[in-house]
Amino acid sequence: MERNNVKELLNGQVVYHAGFGTGRVVSIDGERVIVNFVKVGAKFFTHSTAEAELSFEPFEDNEDDDRPDVDELKEALREVLRAEGLIGAVDLGEKWDGGEMLLKPGKAGLQEKSVPIDSFFHKIVMVRNNLRVLEQNINSSEKLNDEDKVNLQQYITRCYGSLTTFNVLFADKKDWFVGAKKE
Repeated sequence: MERNNVKELLNGQVVYHAGFGTGRVVSIDGERVIVNFVKVGAKFFTHSTAEAELSFEPFEDNEDDDRPDVDELKEALREVLRAEGLIGAVDLGEKWDGGEMLLKPGKAGLQEKSVPIDSFFHKIVMVRNNLRVLEQNINSSEKLNDEDKVNLQQYITRCYGSLTTFNVLFADKKDWFVGAKKE
């Protein structure tokens, strides 16, 4: 697109400024155009200054030097997810490395199915991680009362209990599923 003509501006439109970077038009009212920029917040323009200073296309010399590197951002996100227990190194027990799980049908003449244990293990770990996310969402929900939260938590605890069968696959006991404790 060519450089902007203010008459073309619409509320919600993304625009660029050589000094302020990327912004979004939040209001066009009379002679005033308000743009909220990611880096510097809201800035006010007249129609003529908006036409002269704003563009629909990023400026070539507008490098976001203080923008975080994508790899740094990914690593920071991984750190947060590890701290919340949603990802991390969950190792398959050494004795299962390279192993297969063989599923034999109970009816004669049907073919067996072989599944690599590490694939199956990965799916078990994903179930655990999704249960943790569900648990956090229940606990942080403002729409559920305490009684509803406790009732839903009991189902999650029962799911963990059902999954304790697969603890034999985990290398480290700290990664095991734990169901309800006996009183």
